[in-house]
Amino acid sequence: MSKKKPLIVFEGIEGTGKTTLINHVSTYLRKKNISFVKIREPGGNRNSELIRKLILNKKNKFNSFTDLMLYFAARSENIEKIINKYYTKKIILIDRFTDSTLAYQHYGMKLDKLLINKINRILLKKINSQITFLNIVSEKNLKKRLNIRKNKNRYDNFKIKFYKKVQNGFLKISKNKKNYILINSNNNLAENKKKVLNQILKFIN
Repeated sequence: MSKKKPLIVFEGIEGTGKTTLINHVSTYLRKKNISFVKIREPGGNRNSELIRKLILNKKNKFNSFTDLMLYFAARSENIEKIINKYYTKKIILIDRFTDSTLAYQHYGMKLDKLLINKINRILLKKINSQITFLNIVSEKNLKKRLNIRKNKNRYDNFKIKFYKKVQNGFLKISKNKKNYILINSNNNLAENKKKVLNQILKFIN
């Protein structure tokens, strides 16, 4: 019987390098001819990408509850069209997932935690992540990395205080969770790439 393939999530606020790490893992798997699926949130399939454009467009000024519902709509599309199809059959890499909603919309924007958890449970049913890499960043490096971004979206323009609340939220979520692996993005990038890949190889070998 073939081993079940993991769902692997990369979490963290802006400027933590999580997208760089997920791209590194993708490149490695591709070179090794290991089958995988990579998606991002918001985004992933055609409908979710359309929702992503709505959420991140700097011209749009949705209230925080509308944002929450749009994120759930994008996730619902991904679960129906991609995740349900490949769950346990292929490695699934996700750039942000359910804990991002909790960190940003509850800890950052003060929306109801119980509501967020309830909708996530309804959407996910039995879907779980096997590994979550939580990428953290210092305030100094966060400012520096945001300042050099060329194409900023709506979520790149919050005050530093907001990002700190969200990152602290992520750290609270990660407490006592065995499948959470902390990645300090202030450290050497090559070392972090190696650490992430080694953890994933433990699951797939």
